[in-house]
Amino acid sequence: MELTAAGRRLVPIASEMIHLGAEAQATVRQARGAAPELRILASSTVAEYVVPSLVDIFTKKSAASEATVGVATAAEMQAFLQERLADVALGPKLTGDGSVQLESQPVMRCSLQLLTSPRSRLASARGLSPSALTDVDWLLDPAGTDPSSAVYQLIGKLGVPDKRVLVLPSQTAALAAAADDDAGIAPAVTHLAAGEVRRNSVVPVDVRGFPLPMLWHVSTLASDRSSPTAWSFRRFLTTAVATQIMLQPSRGVPPGRFKPPVYVTLWN
Repeated sequence: MELTAAGRRLVPIASEMIHLGAEAQATVRQARGAAPELRILASSTVAEYVVPSLVDIFTKKSAASEATVGVATAAEMQAFLQERLADVALGPKLTGDGSVQLESQPVMRCSLQLLTSPRSRLASARGLSPSALTDVDWLLDPAGTDPSSAVYQLIGKLGVPDKRVLVLPSQTAALAAAADDDAGIAPAVTHLAAGEVRRNSVVPVDVRGFPLPMLWHVSTLASDRSSPTAWSFRRFLTTAVATQIMLQPSRGVPPGRFKPPVYVTLWN
């Protein structure tokens, strides 16, 4: 699809309308004395393991924010932040498209490893080349379908056929599937899968280049365009409390404070 000349002229006007609508909504909420709203977007893995606890602690400490959580790809996060339909993105590094500057800051250093059943033929192999894994099933959580993710790019580089790629609802589900004999391999964030490894449900596959270093980033609009609540949450993510949650996610939050994430999709 390609915009016509009229469409190109309409885009900045439509964008400004969206911005004004968001500002109007925030103004009305403030006039009513409602708590400031915090709209968070995250990758599926981050949303699954750490966002509920982060939001729970932050809203208790700030005594203000009403938070919503959405799951999105990097491209969707970027678009929603730029159009002010979201306040904070957590997961991949975002740069903006040039028209609107986004600020991304690393908040967690982690790594990606490949896990399989302890009874799998891959469990006893040593020093495997990544190219040796093209004929096994790859069990992905939704984050692995994001074109910007390390998993998606690795699968593309290796030329893993589509029939060998299976997408499951969550990293937890992917790890459970990988625990079956010779079911395949599940890419997983190392520290988030540490419990399953300790219980010997799954074991790391010895592959050259893994664990693969990764960074989680927090992204917002520039400080002069971002909401005070968004910047407060951004500062919170750099505290020792937030770091501890991201390193060792809690087992859950009280039912009254649980907010299931919404899956965000851009339609072209």
